[in-house]
Amino acid sequence: MARRRPILDFLVPDQFRGAPERCYLKAVNLTMKPTNRLCRHMTRIVFVATEDWSIITYRLPVLRAARDAGYEIHVITRVDRHRQAIEAEGAVVHPIDFRRGSSRPDYLARTVVSVRRLYKEIRPDIVHSFAVQAVIVATLATTGLELRVVNSVTGLGTVFTSARGIVPQVIAMLLPRLLARPLTSAVVQNQDDVDFLRLLGVPERNIDLVAGSGVDVDVLLPMSEPLGEPTIAYVGRMLEDKGVRTLVEAHRILRRAGKAPRLLLAGTTDPLNPSSIPEGQVRSWGEEPGVIWLGHVENIAEVWRAAHIAVLPSRREGLPKSLLEAAACGRPLIASDVPGCRAAVRSGANGLLYPFGDANALAAAIVRLVDDPELRRRYGEESRRRAIEEFSSARIGREIVGIYERLLRSSSGSGAMRQRLG
Repeated sequence: MARRRPILDFLVPDQFRGAPERCYLKAVNLTMKPTNRLCRHMTRIVFVATEDWSIITYRLPVLRAARDAGYEIHVITRVDRHRQAIEAEGAVVHPIDFRRGSSRPDYLARTVVSVRRLYKEIRPDIVHSFAVQAVIVATLATTGLELRVVNSVTGLGTVFTSARGIVPQVIAMLLPRLLARPLTSAVVQNQDDVDFLRLLGVPERNIDLVAGSGVDVDVLLPMSEPLGEPTIAYVGRMLEDKGVRTLVEAHRILRRAGKAPRLLLAGTTDPLNPSSIPEGQVRSWGEEPGVIWLGHVENIAEVWRAAHIAVLPSRREGLPKSLLEAAACGRPLIASDVPGCRAAVRSGANGLLYPFGDANALAAAIVRLVDDPELRRRYGEESRRRAIEEFSSARIGREIVGIYERLLRSSSGSGAMRQRLG
């Protein structure tokens, strides 16, 4: 009989050393050969995203929840600067040449083939893709394979809000067919997007509503208001679709009236997004009286420590992380009355809503909160309560893992699927 190997004798890749012992505990007293996989018998999940930064910025709560539930995590993405950070979370990274924003059919076909090749190499049980472009590529690549698929259709992308020409029409035809496949979940973050997918023809049974990407309420804690002049802050990319231009115009209106608070703009431009604002324009805004462009801010808590009020004048959102982070810090919120924003802001409870694109209405909302410290306090307390009870990373992670488990139970098991992938 072969000698039973102690747990510490197993060969583990460097990136997994020090990982939680949960998967090794399953191997105690079992005879195993050394392997270059973390746990060969674990259920495997592949995350597909166009950019590695999106995994770090938005997907860590889900990745960690799946990891802690015992899943082996693989990530297919374009690698820029965040590979080590993703691997430090216990995931295996598979670089691919994603070109976010590209709609060329030849590129789409090559990318689908590349992702499909990786599926056959990894042999996953579940594929989880994020945002419209990755959803289309990742799901097309599963064609003919018995894979369970989770598609996070966050905000339905810029394709339905700012894209022009034939691309939105093609996606509008293709997307519902992909989301309607068996063993598929279309995850959206607000009721407006649920209704939109129904309108596109996606079956009710394939739609799951999960409130956001999760915010860490144990790290982002309620803060006292800063001393000094009233300050409002916007956190996000510098995009036309985010309504930054309207916010600057509202600030000018208040400045002419002698009532302008300080305005912080935290975020960078995004040249690959069709609605990106030229950097020169943003720099010129940062030179206007009372406006400060911070660029990228690594520790977002520092923005909310310096601000009294959070503002998001966006055209459309899934469930905006910037507002949820501000809420976790106990800040009152102002946002446009559009899908996603109105899921984060209950007007008259934890903030104020105004009509998208209306700079005068936004200016009025800002003045109302700037002039009323007690209202800010009440709204801030309600924001924190909702962050804990509705939007926490722990809750969102549990809900996503629950979807994985439901899809796994609804199939015949991984054996047949693995055979077809082989």
